[in-house]
Amino acid sequence: MQAFFLFRPGAGARLLLLLLLAAAGLLARPEAARASHIRAGDIQAKVDTTAARNPRRIFFKMVLYTTEGQNVVDENQVTIFFGDGTSSCYKGVDRVGGRRPLPGLSDTSYNIYLFEHTFPAAGQYTIKYVGENRVAGVLNMTASGNQSFYISTTIEIAPVYAANRTPILTAPAVDKAAVNQVFVHNPGAYDADGDSLVYTLQPSQKSTLLADAIVGSPCAGATGNNNPQVSDVPNFRYPNDPIITQPTVPYQVPYNGIPAGQVPNVPAIFEISNRRANPGQITWNAPVQAGTYNFAFRVEELRRTPLGWRKIGEVVRDMQIVVINTNNLRPILTLPPDLCVVAGQTVTGTVTAVDGSSSTSAAPTPIALFAFSGIRPPATFFQTQAGPPVASGVFTWRTDCSNVAQQPYLVVFKAQDTPPGASTPSNQPLIDEQVWSIRVVGPPPRNVQAVASTTTGGLNSTTLTWDRYTCTNAANMYIYRKVGPGPAPGACETGIPASSGYVRIGTVLPGATTFTDDNGGRGLDRGLTYCYRLYADFPLPAGGASLASDEACVTFAGRAAQLKNVDVETTSATAGQIAVRWTQPRTATGASFAGTPSFVLSRGEGLNPATFVPVRTFTSLNDTSYVDTNLNTLDRQYSYRLEFVRSFPNGQSSITETSAPASSVRTTVLAANPPTAFTVSWTHNVPWDNSARPVRIFRKLTGSPTYVQVATAPTGLSGGSYVDRDPALVKGQTYCYYVQTEGRYTLTGFLSSLLNKSQEQCRPLIAPPCTPVLSLKATNCDSLAALPQSSGSQTYTNALRWTLGNTPAGCDAAVASYRVYYRPGTSGAFALIGTTSQTTFNHGNLPNSGGCYAVQAVAAGGAVSDTSNVACQENCLFFLLPNIFTPNGDGQNAVFKPKNNSPVRSVHFQAFNRWGRKVFENTTTADDPALINWDGGGPISGDVSGGKDGKTADGIYYYLAEVEFADVASTKRTYKGWVEIVR
Repeated sequence: MQAFFLFRPGAGARLLLLLLLAAAGLLARPEAARASHIRAGDIQAKVDTTAARNPRRIFFKMVLYTTEGQNVVDENQVTIFFGDGTSSCYKGVDRVGGRRPLPGLSDTSYNIYLFEHTFPAAGQYTIKYVGENRVAGVLNMTASGNQSFYISTTIEIAPVYAANRTPILTAPAVDKAAVNQVFVHNPGAYDADGDSLVYTLQPSQKSTLLADAIVGSPCAGATGNNNPQVSDVPNFRYPNDPIITQPTVPYQVPYNGIPAGQVPNVPAIFEISNRRANPGQITWNAPVQAGTYNFAFRVEELRRTPLGWRKIGEVVRDMQIVVINTNNLRPILTLPPDLCVVAGQTVTGTVTAVDGSSSTSAAPTPIALFAFSGIRPPATFFQTQAGPPVASGVFTWRTDCSNVAQQPYLVVFKAQDTPPGASTPSNQPLIDEQVWSIRVVGPPPRNVQAVASTTTGGLNSTTLTWDRYTCTNAANMYIYRKVGPGPAPGACETGIPASSGYVRIGTVLPGATTFTDDNGGRGLDRGLTYCYRLYADFPLPAGGASLASDEACVTFAGRAAQLKNVDVETTSATAGQIAVRWTQPRTATGASFAGTPSFVLSRGEGLNPATFVPVRTFTSLNDTSYVDTNLNTLDRQYSYRLEFVRSFPNGQSSITETSAPASSVRTTVLAANPPTAFTVSWTHNVPWDNSARPVRIFRKLTGSPTYVQVATAPTGLSGGSYVDRDPALVKGQTYCYYVQTEGRYTLTGFLSSLLNKSQEQCRPLIAPPCTPVLSLKATNCDSLAALPQSSGSQTYTNALRWTLGNTPAGCDAAVASYRVYYRPGTSGAFALIGTTSQTTFNHGNLPNSGGCYAVQAVAAGGAVSDTSNVACQENCLFFLLPNIFTPNGDGQNAVFKPKNNSPVRSVHFQAFNRWGRKVFENTTTADDPALINWDGGGPISGDVSGGKDGKTADGIYYYLAEVEFADVASTKRTYKGWVEIVR
């Protein structure tokens, strides 16, 4: 084999090699010429972090696990293919040091190869290694000794990702298992950047050619193309496949771990976990045939960016499991509970293990303990005793602010026993592996103080102060506010959840120590207590956040003006009336307010109006009620907002205090099926609490002069319902209902018994209409994208069709009309867009195809069916860019712009030359005549990339286009590729 390596480079050497091989009798036995010795391996990568950092220069480390013993192949050099059309040339990467024994496994060594490569431009590259050859005798593939060994890692070089490091698999890739015992293994993957990792099993692979045949130009004497073509090894099967072990059928054995083992006669499993509890863990429950098994798995690296999750790399490891027949039982580990610590604290944990054979008549043996993690160092692990009976070790890690991350840190602990005669094949050491999860959170902001102040004009504000934050690497400090005290956060709860009732009111840099809250210039309400909490977050990609600060509260004396009634007095489509009432404001001392006071009452439609329109201004503080007339209270619900305004002379800005809006109560009445009862429902959105006292339900027969209270019912904060099953109800008769709520302000304590009536609604006691079943004609986005070049200003039409269903049972199929509802996104309120007597409807002139629809059936008597199923149309999102443009002055294809695109809001475009230097950048919007519109000019920082007159040179350029589409969700996508400039 040394002669084979020595004479490879030249043609004369190849001839001499053939003669040598023929003389040795190896030409007739190719498996002897290509030694079988590789067990497992993987490649990891990181961006250049030297002082003269080049983002296209990448450092790599490859670890190969090989057989150990006499007459084994010693692979001092290897060939690497870089995915950019180049390679390290034949055996161009040296091993660092010699073969290194793998602790605890005398038949395995590991080999380290360090190398680097500078890539020509930004882009995605897959770095590959093809080895000669796998160990012989692997059971789950054919003729493993004649199959090459293949591993790879994929990296993405892009300016937006800055420095990046692929996952590191810290645990060795070779392990021992026992027949009829559960095997577990965790690769101990660690990502130094805090990216999320996703694990997937895949078959072991090989190259169709050996490495020396793939090496190509410019390597001396090479004839390949530097691009290994790979495929699955022949007849690969995962280790639990019954075909491998037939006629024996593999079944699970009892197991209390995750996933728990099932018995009896449950098929064996072989899986890799993406569970939060044990990410990356490989579980084989359970082997039934001794022998050697290989498989591969992929670790994908996902980064959270402002545009969402992006896959930015992956590592493919091929690993080996050797299963033995043995009476030895694997050891059992015991770990500390998963831990959450505040940055700066020291983590200390004691790990123990006992020999599994101690449960039998066999004497227990000593156990070796190992710890694998990317945080070693600086973390340490020392075994303190080997046992028996108990082996133990201590793990220690001093955390700091740089360790704060969204994802927990994982430490894989391994226990390996030492059975008597461990060198014999039937008594090999066995292992147990478990994962310890350590989450590091930021410390809370300390010493938060809140001080209330009031200006001479009566504007209330709070000044918050706190100690300078101890973690200087934090990204932001967030300030939250709530009326009244909030719940205490959980022991390891970071940030401030929406469920706490707190609302974010400000963001400052982490070095800030003060913030003034004046409610956006409107002032804070008198008579209320405001409480504050702060927390910090940390930059991506690792992310993470701090614990929330202690709560700091202030109380403002006096009382703000507050709405207390929105009472429907008359129900009518044109002459409806609502009585609105409010309280007078009070100063802390009882003195008059500075300035000229007034009330402005505004009205909006619905429960949560986007806009309010003023209906009247009151110049006297004694005006505290108003009857709003000429309303459609029959069909519509209204909300009101009150503003207390103080105006000042000499150009001084006025002060406006805005009360929380309050809606009217709206009642809906539906006949039950069969028609023996009515369901009465009500909704409201008010600043007071209606849930403390029951709602009163009133009913009358049509034509009767008076309503009678028929029931009371409990209600929630936003509404409720009641089923009226009065035996006196007569089928076919029409009944009218309204409800009256009784509310109170819980925080002020002085406003209670706030009575508000809903509108009246009348319904006949007949079966409800049948519910429609809706469908949409799907939009062919591929056809739209394939249309000739367009400006992105096209409009869309959605075609709806429905049939009457048969629900609820006994429903009425005699329908007079249909109501069609639409919302532009997958959430939010529906809006009525049309009424029709047909069972089809075209919704046209839409700026986007996306949106959701629903339909209701309406009976001749006015009864309305349940809402149909919601049918949604996806937005067509496409943005097609050409691969060439010709700014040569002939006016044809002179600028780089989209060939076709759906409507967009903006495009941020960057172009880079082959060395990764930015040569052009702009941001265009839908208002611009053309998107991007690059004419080949506009070099950045004086770099013309070899061109003239301020123009870039002809050639290939790589681009990054960040597109925000003009759909409701403002979807953002990133497009990467290349374009050629030809003049």
